[in-house]
Amino acid sequence: MKAGIVGLSLVGKSTLFQLLTGSPSPAPGSRPEARLGIARVPDPRVDALADIFNPKKRTWATVEYVDVPGVGKGQGSALVDLPALRGVDALVHVVRAFESETVPHPEGSIDPLRDASVLDLELILADLATVERRIERLEASIGKSKTPGDVAERELFLKLKEGLESEKPLREVGLSDDERQRLRGYALLSEKPLLIVANLDEDRTGEADAYLDASGLREFARRPGVALCAVSAPIEAEMAELDGEDARAFREDLGLSEPGLDRVIRTSYELLGLISFLTVGEDECRAWTIRGGTKAQVAAGAIHSDIERGFIRAEVVPCEKLLAAGSLAACRERGTLHLEGKEYEVKDGDVINFRFAV
Repeated sequence: MKAGIVGLSLVGKSTLFQLLTGSPSPAPGSRPEARLGIARVPDPRVDALADIFNPKKRTWATVEYVDVPGVGKGQGSALVDLPALRGVDALVHVVRAFESETVPHPEGSIDPLRDASVLDLELILADLATVERRIERLEASIGKSKTPGDVAERELFLKLKEGLESEKPLREVGLSDDERQRLRGYALLSEKPLLIVANLDEDRTGEADAYLDASGLREFARRPGVALCAVSAPIEAEMAELDGEDARAFREDLGLSEPGLDRVIRTSYELLGLISFLTVGEDECRAWTIRGGTKAQVAAGAIHSDIERGFIRAEVVPCEKLLAAGSLAACRERGTLHLEGKEYEVKDGDVINFRFAV
């Protein structure tokens, strides 16, 4: 999974990227450019299973983040033209919800709902320009040779244009899976699922839920394909300097149930309907990323194409039942380990051993 971190200037976007991925700060005076980093999806099940199997290696699922330079009002087309964003599966829009006397907001005031709406409209207008250009090319092609493919594509792009002209992002247009697949080659950013991250003042972390309601962000995030969470980058930076026990105590003092960074990563993961199944053994305990609803044979391909091709059966046990039993052998005795065929729908937290032959 790959997500692009976007936002207006001076919102703490790049700071959040650095905290999520552990990437170093850019050199002072360096030219702003897209940066790529990888964050581990928090999953205590990997550690719990490793305590049983004592593997040589532990591997968590990951999210790849791209940090791109901040934009201003009227600059949304610059995002569409960025090669770094063309392959992203989702967008993470960081909105500013903190005050600062030394870092003024480009719009002159703190209003995260306004900023969320501004960038959404920027993406809509940029996508509209892309769609209109494509329609012009299709109509010119249809005028020369009326091929069924061009005619069908024009109908799709006219549907997109109608939605965009009504200031509706493409994620709300109601596209079929087939239509979304046909659009994968185009840089249409308003079609991407959107996670809004409110970057809070330090003293607002304990009342984050109330702030998200009062600011209007909660209502904004009820739209299709949109999710919401809150962090305080300064606090996350402080916690990153502490060891595990001290960081836990710090969170408890602030009334936080988990690190804000974990929440951002997990919500990014869930926004796309992704889940993890697990494999265990002496060599490795590992979480594998698949889409919810994936069948067992296709899930096997996440490990290796040969396993998918030669799939015979899947030995499956829910993680919590394996942890309770203490071993796969005990699961067999209890009847909680079961054999499934290729049509079995893998569930989040399934521990699977694939039987295959090639």
